[in-house]
Amino acid sequence: MPLMRNNSFVEDSYRHIADDEAIPTSGDIIVPLARIEEASGRLASAKGKLGIHVPNNVKPASLTSHFNEVALISVAFPAFNDGRGFSIARRLRRNGFTGTLRATGPLIADQYAYAKACGFDEIDLPEGLAVRQGVDQWKKGASAISLSYQRGYARSSTILDRRRAAH
Repeated sequence: MPLMRNNSFVEDSYRHIADDEAIPTSGDIIVPLARIEEASGRLASAKGKLGIHVPNNVKPASLTSHFNEVALISVAFPAFNDGRGFSIARRLRRNGFTGTLRATGPLIADQYAYAKACGFDEIDLPEGLAVRQGVDQWKKGASAISLSYQRGYARSSTILDRRRAAH
C-alpha cells in the first residue's frame, strides 16, 4: 500500500507479518497486536524496528506497556467514515507514545489535516485510493485546516489563543 508522509508518497521500510507467518530475525516489521509478545522476544537479537497493528476498538491504555518495545503503532481504519482511530491516536499521544503513529486504511485526502492534528505521522492507503487521490489532493488536504478550536499535534495554537494574543 502507498504510504503518505510529509505530504508525499514514500517507500515503506516496514513489512507486514501475517497471523500465520514466521517472525523474521531482521528488518522492520509490523505484527498484529495478538503476536506482540512473540515478536518482543526478537528485540534482543534482531536488527530492525518493531511495529504493531491494532484494531480500531483497542483500548489505548492497554498499549502503554509496549511503548518502549515498539517504534510504530498502526491503527486500523476499516472505512473512511469510521473515526474511532482518530480518538485512539489522540489518546496514545496523551499517554506518552512518541514513536510513529500510522493510520492504515481508506482515509481520504480531506481527513489528512485532521489525522495529523490527532497525532498521526503517516497514512498507509489502499492502492486504488492512492491512484484516485494523488499527491496534489493530499497536499491540499494537509493545508485545508489552518486554524482550529482544539490544540493538536500539528498545531500548537488555537483560534482562541490567537484572539487572546490580539487583545
